Amino acid sequence: MGFDTINKLAKDGVPFLVIVDFKAETTKIIKLAELHEQDIEFSINETKTSSLNKIQLEKNPLSFKQYKKKFDSVIEKIKSGETYLLNLTQSTPIKTDLSLKEIFASSGAKYKLRYKNQFVCFSPEQFVSISNNKINTFPMKGTIDANIKNASEEILNNKKEMAEHVMVVDLLRNDLSMVSRNVKVEKFRYITEIEAGDKNLLQVSSHISGELRDDWQSRLGNILRILLPAGSISGTPKRSTLEIIDEIEGYDRGFYSGIFGVFDGENFDSGVMIRFIENTKDGYFYKSGGGITLDSDDKDEYKELLDKIYLA
Repeated sequence: MGFDTINKLAKDGVPFLVIVDFKAETTKIIKLAELHEQDIEFSINETKTSSLNKIQLEKNPLSFKQYKKKFDSVIEKIKSGETYLLNLTQSTPIKTDLSLKEIFASSGAKYKLRYKNQFVCFSPEQFVSISNNKINTFPMKGTIDANIKNASEEILNNKKEMAEHVMVVDLLRNDLSMVSRNVKVEKFRYITEIEAGDKNLLQVSSHISGELRDDWQSRLGNILRILLPAGSISGTPKRSTLEIIDEIEGYDRGFYSGIFGVFDGENFDSGVMIRFIENTKDGYFYKSGGGITLDSDDKDEYKELLDKIYLA
């Protein structure tokens, strides 16, 4: 099953859950009527109070020296013009007494998915929503500790963060223009606050929209195939940046930073699979990272990678 199956099910008005990996090479599609037969749980665009925010994870990340080597390689690629923005991520071994099922049940994130005993994600980031022939996307790019003095002003006035966000918005505007018309930025750089373990983070997002034809359901798979991988967790220009990610990151993202979504028979909503824990034979691994531009600071980016390893 793949994107053609998505086209057919949506055209026929059949509700389903779709899960797509980062490279858009593996697609899992489960009809909602058959979901009870699967060990899968999801929650789409819902919020509740998290009971995880005081739970500490034991983290064993790569050293700053190891990270800096990868960071410097990205900077060299930027200087050579091969990429302008690249989302550099890593996989960190963690320890917790909680099961994936317990993490899913206790999380207050807006977009949650537990896929069997393989992985769980609890993401604050929406990917695309489609309703009334209108497609919306909400790229999230820019993070700061909410406890920093004047944190909102600090991140909104930061030139590096502004440049990074503008690049992602331009990328997503271009992506939407390939699947819709009358693309516009509805809201530029607004802040939301999210729980991040023992602290709160401010995240900067924008809202971009476009208009779809009346028959968009029959093309939903095509739309997703064109938009993936998500710009906010890959970079720009997308094709060359993906090649550099393969070369530098040194691990397989798998379903991390892919997307999952639900077609309810009429509308579609989806989230980006960040804040992601994978269960392997060697234990739990938490995958995290952030966007790198020419103005990025290696110590700040390393700290962001670690700050994004939390339960919420």
